[in-house]
Amino acid sequence: MFTNNSTLNVHIRKHTGEKPLKCEVCEKMFIHHCNLKRHMRQHTGEKPFRCEICEKLFSQNGFLKMHMRMHTGEKPFKSEVCDKMFIKNSGLKVHKKIHTGEKLLKCEICEKMFTENSGLKMHMRKHTGEKPFRCEICEKMFSQNSGLKMHMRIHTGEKPFKCEVCDKMFIKNSGLKVHKRIHTGEKPFKCEICEKMFSENGGLKLHMRIHTGEKPFKCEVCEKMFTKNSGLKVHKRIHAGEKNIQL
Repeated sequence: MFTNNSTLNVHIRKHTGEKPLKCEVCEKMFIHHCNLKRHMRQHTGEKPFRCEICEKLFSQNGFLKMHMRMHTGEKPFKSEVCDKMFIKNSGLKVHKKIHTGEKLLKCEICEKMFTENSGLKMHMRKHTGEKPFRCEICEKMFSQNSGLKMHMRIHTGEKPFKCEVCDKMFIKNSGLKVHKRIHTGEKPFKCEICEKMFSENGGLKLHMRIHTGEKPFKCEVCEKMFTKNSGLKVHKRIHAGEKNIQL
């Protein structure tokens, strides 16, 4: 039932396909005035919906709600087969194909399987080295648009992930996860030789050079080798000092 004729008329348009409202900029047609108003924000750049946590702005309330799941960790879409949870319904739809085996596509180089052609196409860039997405500020190239978006936070200073303990902000969720271990004391990475524990995998890899003797950083002046880049930087001052004395 409908409360008035105008509401009924708008509803009828869904059946008839009538779209009487036109965008004056791109001439796209709409059923309802609110849809046109929402669409106009693409042209005006208006973003009236703000995230209270990281202050990122959105043109639609639906986009804000979707974004909030990054902060809350909410994943409302569940696979009925394996119970895996997803932030977006689109992610769940793609995942379902894993169980049904629908349209599995294989990379001819490494034989990795994909559910969609877009995923395979994106993956192929790892083999070809293609990087079609460029940062307009520093011209760094990326194989994926998501990588470019993440990189742009370096220039904009955007840090959407916040530590609930000390309020420190991070560009990536992975950075926040590693940081949290400072507060929890968690050290999940263990050296198999001496059993020393580390909070991040990078720390373990660096430590392993003590056992392997690997020294990947070389001084271009005297060819002395170093385990860490920081050690090489300190060493370079010796040569810089020699030049100053000669001057």
